[in-house]
Amino acid sequence: MLIGIDIGTSAVKIVLTDLQLLQVVATVDRPLTSQYPQPLWCEHDPDQWWAAVADGLDELARTHPTAMAGVQGIGLSGQMHSLVLLDAADRPVRPAILWNDGRAAAEAAELMQTDLALRRAVGVQPMAGFTGPKLRWLRTHEPEAVARARSLLLTKDYVRLQLSGEKVTDVTDAAGTWLFDQAQRRWSPQALAACGVDPAWLPRVVESCEPCATVRDALAARWGLPRGVPIAGGAGDAAAGGVGIGVVGPGDGFVSLGTSAQILVADTAHRPDPERLVHAFCHALPQRWYRMAALLNGASPLAALASCTGGASVGELLAEVEAAYAGPSRLLALPYLFGERTPHNNPFARGAIVGLSGATTRADLMQAVCEGIAFSLADGLEALSAQTARPERLALIGGGARSAFLAQLIASVLDVPLVLYESADRGPAFGAARLARLAVTGEDPAGVVVAPAVRQVLAPDAALHAAYQPRLEAFRTLYRAMAPVWASVA
Repeated sequence: MLIGIDIGTSAVKIVLTDLQLLQVVATVDRPLTSQYPQPLWCEHDPDQWWAAVADGLDELARTHPTAMAGVQGIGLSGQMHSLVLLDAADRPVRPAILWNDGRAAAEAAELMQTDLALRRAVGVQPMAGFTGPKLRWLRTHEPEAVARARSLLLTKDYVRLQLSGEKVTDVTDAAGTWLFDQAQRRWSPQALAACGVDPAWLPRVVESCEPCATVRDALAARWGLPRGVPIAGGAGDAAAGGVGIGVVGPGDGFVSLGTSAQILVADTAHRPDPERLVHAFCHALPQRWYRMAALLNGASPLAALASCTGGASVGELLAEVEAAYAGPSRLLALPYLFGERTPHNNPFARGAIVGLSGATTRADLMQAVCEGIAFSLADGLEALSAQTARPERLALIGGGARSAFLAQLIASVLDVPLVLYESADRGPAFGAARLARLAVTGEDPAGVVVAPAVRQVLAPDAALHAAYQPRLEAFRTLYRAMAPVWASVA
C-alpha cells in the first residue's frame, strides 16, 4: 500500500492506494481555514495542517487497519510559496503566509531592479506571493519574528518535519520560492542575498521521487504502519497534479481548476519567459521542467458567489445556469478575489460584476462568473503560448472538472480540446502516491507516471468560441478600466 497526502488551501486530502496504483482503497478529507487579519493578507496556522493530517491518518488506522499495516511509502504534496519560519525549537514564529497573500507587493517591485539574468534563472518575475519577497517584507515589518527564525520550510515540508523529524524540501516546491536556480536545481546564492535569506535556514533539496526521511516510530505505532516507512521528496501541488495524470513529457499539459488555477505544459528543458509572467519551474521527475500560467483565482469565485447568494451549493447554481443557458451573458465578471499573477502581476486586483439590472438572477450572476474564469484562463493561455506552440489539447483536473457545463465552456473559450480522465478528481494526492511508489521501488518513472483512462474529450464549440471573442475583449477592457481604481484604494 501507499499513502499520498496533499495539504491544500481549503482542505487536506489523503489517499490510500495499492502499490500498483490501480485501486484507491480509501480517501479522507479534512477542511482547513484561512485567516485574513488585514486587507491583502492570507495566513494559516501550520499546526492546523499537522492536526488535519494526523486526524485523517487516525481515521484510516481505525477503518483500514489491514491496509495501513501494508503501507510501504508515503508521498507529500502541498500548496506552494508559503513562508513558514521556525525557531530554534522548530516551532512556528508566526502564522504561515500563503501563496495568495499580497502584502509584499512593494518588496516584489524592489526585486524587479535585479538583473534579468537572475529572473530567468529563478524562472519568473518577483511577485508578492512568492516566499522570497515575503521574507523581505518580514525583515522590515516584523524584525522580531525574523530574529527568532532558525529554519524556513514550505507547507508540505512542515508536515514532513512532524512525520519524521527531517527538514527537507523537493525541487518543485523550492522552485516556487523565488530563491531557486531552476536549471541547476539548487538554491540560488544571488536570490538568497537579494531576499535577505540566511542560507543556514534552508532545508536540503532532493528530487521529488527520492526517499528522504522515514516515519517516526511512535507515529508508525499509532497508525499501525510498519517501522521505517520511507517518505518521498514529494512535490508542490502543480507538479504533483501533473504526475497524477501523466503530464511529464514535452508538450503534455493540463488545466487545473481548484481554489487557484494553472495551465501547465511539461518540457525537457528550462525555458524561462519572465517578461510575460510565465512561471518556468522544475518538474517532479529528474531532467524535467514545466512552464505555467499561474492564476490565483480558480473555482474559488464560484464558492464565493454561492455563499453571497443565499447558501445554494455551487453544484445547484451551475445546474441553474446550464438549464437557462442561451449563449454569452450580458454581464461581465472579473474573478480576481485575491489579485492575479499571469498575465497581470497585480496583487490589488479584485472581483467585479458589471451590467446588473432589476431583472438579474443569481443564475445570471453565476454564468458571468463562470465566463470570467474562462476568460482569465484564456489570458493565461495566451501568455503561455507566446513563446512556444499552443497546446493541441489539455487535460482538465481539479474540482472544476466535475461540472460538464463549466468544462465545455472553458474548452470553447480556449478553443482547445479538454481531456477528462477517470482519476481527474484524485488530484495532487494521487500524484504524491505515485512519487511514493518511485521512492520505494526505484523503478523507471516511464512505467508509473502514465496517463489514466480517458473518460471524455470535450471538443470546443466553434460557434461558441466565435460568440465569446467580443466578450473576451470587453473583459480585458474592463480589467484595464478597473486597475487604477484598485491601486488607488489599496
